Amino acid sequence: MANTFELLALEMRGRAASKPERQSSDGTNKVAWLARDTSVVMMPWEQALVFEGVVWDVTVGSFSTPITGGGAGTILDQDQPELVIDVPAGVAIVPLRVHAACQLQLIAADSDEAEILLAVDRTAISSASATNGTVETPLNKRTDKIGGSRCTVVSAVTVNLTVAPTLSKELMHVVKVADVQGTAATALWNHLELLYEGTDYIVGPATVVLYWGGTAAVSGFAEVKFAEFDAAAY
Repeated sequence: MANTFELLALEMRGRAASKPERQSSDGTNKVAWLARDTSVVMMPWEQALVFEGVVWDVTVGSFSTPITGGGAGTILDQDQPELVIDVPAGVAIVPLRVHAACQLQLIAADSDEAEILLAVDRTAISSASATNGTVETPLNKRTDKIGGSRCTVVSAVTVNLTVAPTLSKELMHVVKVADVQGTAATALWNHLELLYEGTDYIVGPATVVLYWGGTAAVSGFAEVKFAEFDAAAY
């Protein structure tokens, strides 16, 4: 005889309001937030993190001045990323969004290549500093947030990192290869973009690295958004 069960409806109470009742601490029992039509208001997780002041932005390149890839060279250089985020022990980040847009030069030869790579070293920080490139200051998505990110962020690395990243996991990799049937020098390939929206929970010590480059010089810009937590928060 098949087992049967009855699912009973549970009564849920809430408070209708134009904004939620603020909870002062974890573990406090509160009623659900209802819209004035009594429907339950569901906030996206990312927006809730922004309200809590744990989401940060950082950019590579500024205004109309891009960063030349390959450590200001051409092909990808593992020791000289275009962006490095050192995540110290006791801290974890989620790279919510990484967007890189690259400007490609005239094609020099058939099978020329350009690429963008986003990766993570799961076990160590690179010890990046002003000696290696440009130290960036992440900006909190809450404009009233006082204090800075605990991560060290360096862009436009042109001097080898103290600890070369081990690319233990590629988060995203895009490549464009030229196919020329005529005179290469008169052919122009379009731009190259990477858009990563991830959920990886990267626990320090770790390093997130972003590269771009190719057989000819590749310049570009990037915007990175990441959430930062105490490593033991989840």
